[in-house]
Amino acid sequence: MNISFSLSEKLLQSAIKLQASDIHFYPFTDKADIYFRILGKRILHKTIPIHQYQSLLTYYKFTSGMDIGEVRKPQNGTLIHNTLNQHFSLRLSTLPVHHTESLAIRVLPQEDSLSLEQLFLFPAQLKKIKNWISNRAGIILFTGPTGSGKTTTLYALLQTILAEKSYQTITLEDPIEKDIHDILQVQVNEKAGITYQTGLKAALRHDPDIIMVGEIRDRYTAEFAFDASLTGHLVLSTLHAKNTAGTVHRLLEMGLKLSDLKQSLIAIASLQLLPVVINNNITRRAAIMELLDGLRLEKQLAGEEYSMLNFHSFGHLRKKAYAYGYINKEVYLASK
Repeated sequence: MNISFSLSEKLLQSAIKLQASDIHFYPFTDKADIYFRILGKRILHKTIPIHQYQSLLTYYKFTSGMDIGEVRKPQNGTLIHNTLNQHFSLRLSTLPVHHTESLAIRVLPQEDSLSLEQLFLFPAQLKKIKNWISNRAGIILFTGPTGSGKTTTLYALLQTILAEKSYQTITLEDPIEKDIHDILQVQVNEKAGITYQTGLKAALRHDPDIIMVGEIRDRYTAEFAFDASLTGHLVLSTLHAKNTAGTVHRLLEMGLKLSDLKQSLIAIASLQLLPVVINNNITRRAAIMELLDGLRLEKQLAGEEYSMLNFHSFGHLRKKAYAYGYINKEVYLASK
């Protein structure tokens, strides 16, 4: 166990130093490859013997609260990792593969590394999003692929809004990715009887102005989030979708009623991360956003054609980023 602890510490220290967002373990018959995802790119970090990986896997499962005897079902766990000056939340996930299990670890910094403005390539888009927050009821969705910064954006947005105005804010998350001051965060735990529904009922007794639902994963959570918005509260949530138009299609495919979407959906912000290149070096990743609201959203929901003039699609935003010199030609062509 001490050997596994030492290896784990070295891996985590390397991942943190390289600003990796994820650690992937790929087991084979006689070895296991360890990859880091750094600024969106998956890079091989090292290879270890399979017996060493099995010990490390057992260590991670035990310390994160998983069942070490269960190898046939996927499991999830969480860990806290502290360095001298930084705190990290680790989200662990196992997946049964041939004769063993693979492991993925999401590394979530608990301190703010970038301001809300620095998260986006075009900070002017934030003005529109802040106007959306002035609504007192309805739902606002932040969408995009895994790792596009949806939850990070939500957290940063809430912190910025709360610094300007005093809103009673409650989150329902599974799991909680980051501890935030001045927000009541509820950990959804189905085994303990804390479901989204019971969490919402309890949250409503605390007179919230804003409710954040961590992620819409299926029809159940989708209906839950929209029901919450119909209680006269502002709801913020995330959803996996390619773009704004795809978000509407995804919601309808989940079985939500078009009438509920028309009544509750305020706006959609779809995010896409681009690597910012300065002097041929990638310095960070920043998001561009498709923003869908108002009459254009109404027409989209009604299935009617509407002028896309002044609508900044991802294609338009990438072209603008390239013209401004924020991204290089390689990144621009790769993301087309």
